[in-house]
Amino acid sequence: MRIDTSTDFGARVARRLREDQIGWLTTVRPDGMPQPVPLWFLWDGETFLIYSHPNAQKMRNIKTNPKVSLNLDGDGRGGDIVVLTGEARAISDAPPADQVAEYLEKYREGIRRINMTPEQMAQMYSAAICMTPVKLTGH
Repeated sequence: MRIDTSTDFGARVARRLREDQIGWLTTVRPDGMPQPVPLWFLWDGETFLIYSHPNAQKMRNIKTNPKVSLNLDGDGRGGDIVVLTGEARAISDAPPADQVAEYLEKYREGIRRINMTPEQMAQMYSAAICMTPVKLTGH
């Protein structure tokens, strides 16, 4: 899925995907209950790279049901809504988070804020997820 950056909405979405620090990934538990969790993400223009604790519920959810959504926080008044839906999968060939320059650049301050080094963060959040969006909605 490509974002049409020639529109105001598309340009805003592209900027937010570069700059926003937190997204909400919603996976589906085996009992059908949706499970939203806040997380860090890196958008490359086609897919999201997300790092997770390997034993997190979202990893188990994705394994049994790859359908997910990623939402960005709105403006608190019902505007600036961004929702991407698609599929996610665990990937074993992704480099550790501390070896992804763009990820470190985006989250260096956040890693410091949680009192970790990039190496510690990469060790704790060692499972990688690739989310491929197929639909963008919002306003």
